[in-house]
Amino acid sequence: MLFGEEHVRKYVETDGEVGHDWMRGSTVLILATTGRTSGKQYQHALIYRESGDDYVVVASKGGAPSHPDWYLNLKTNPTVEVQVGGDRFNATARDATAQERPKLWAMMNDTWPDYDRYQEKTEREIPVVVLSRIAG
Repeated sequence: MLFGEEHVRKYVETDGEVGHDWMRGSTVLILATTGRTSGKQYQHALIYRESGDDYVVVASKGGAPSHPDWYLNLKTNPTVEVQVGGDRFNATARDATAQERPKLWAMMNDTWPDYDRYQEKTEREIPVVVLSRIAG
């Protein structure tokens, strides 16, 4: 089972042939954010689902009390790079609106049922993030 830096490396090297299809039928994309203090680029393998033309990911960090670094980075700089399979593109990241969130949370929890358990472990509301492709 792939995860972490090895997952990212193999995914990028193979245009997602290795690493896109993951555990329990879930699919994974690569999200690249710019470090909010370092300015360096960081890549993360995240479970995703499509919603219309957008991609949806969850900033769960396994139910930890704090948000994942990648989420804090995109709050500072919402322009990100995304790779889905061999398709690489720039996107804008934003939190799901209050109206969108229940539907998107349910969709993501159907994909990865542990999200509800993660939410029970923490007092923070786990963010649902929408990634919208930037034209061009």
